[in-house]
Amino acid sequence: MKPILENPDPLNVLLIGNNPMELGSVLEKLKQVRTQKFITEIAFDLRTILERLVRFNPNFIFIDDNIGRIELQETIKQLSSNRKTKDVPITVLKSSNYSESFGASSILDYLLKQNLSADALCSTVKNSLRFRKTQLYLHMIHQKRKTELLLAH
Repeated sequence: MKPILENPDPLNVLLIGNNPMELGSVLEKLKQVRTQKFITEIAFDLRTILERLVRFNPNFIFIDDNIGRIELQETIKQLSSNRKTKDVPITVLKSSNYSESFGASSILDYLLKQNLSADALCSTVKNSLRFRKTQLYLHMIHQKRKTELLLAH
């Protein structure tokens, strides 16, 4: 099996936020990653997220916390319940190191924007994709074992 970020197939990344300058900065850092090609789409609110999902299947999602706490919670809720994105890992890009959890198992990582680099983005994508793949595998095995136990009785 090929390492996740040395794959010739591009990864689809959805960038969500309300600040085009900051999203542009994230986009530039993704372009600096030489071991993986990224295809990106940008969305600014729930309406544009849903518009993007009509034709775009993200493998990974970055959300800028500047969209606001309520909007962030609603966005995560919508992405976690959408059939196209419910299993897609999400990383929240944070403005400060405040400790607030947004309570969603879809959020696999948090990155401080002030320390953002191509390496940091690459690492979080790689680690989050591996972690999500492991979670899904364990869930599938658990369901299979549960069914086998029910049938055995």
